[in-house]
Amino acid sequence: MTITSQPSADGQELTIAISGRFDFNAHQAFRDAYQRQDVSPQRYVVNLQGTTYMDSSALGMLLLLRDHAGGDEADIRLLNCSPDVRKILSVSNFEQLFVIA
Repeated sequence: MTITSQPSADGQELTIAISGRFDFNAHQAFRDAYQRQDVSPQRYVVNLQGTTYMDSSALGMLLLLRDHAGGDEADIRLLNCSPDVRKILSVSNFEQLFVIA
């Protein structure tokens, strides 16, 4: 499991990339990815291209990011989901809370 974060040049967007298993073991690294930044982004992108597995704790972590980013006003996109990850997000009705592309 590897989690990296990269702010855009203007600091308006933060991209968080997750590769490997996205589960409880990623909790602290995921929080650090968005909380330990010197910028206050308006948009968040979570790149799930390399994510091979996602469990319920990962769903909870995405909800924590949503709360951190402003709740209902948050602009968070979940990108490059594998079919398995997309199915988990769909079953959990996360398309109601996030833009999934």
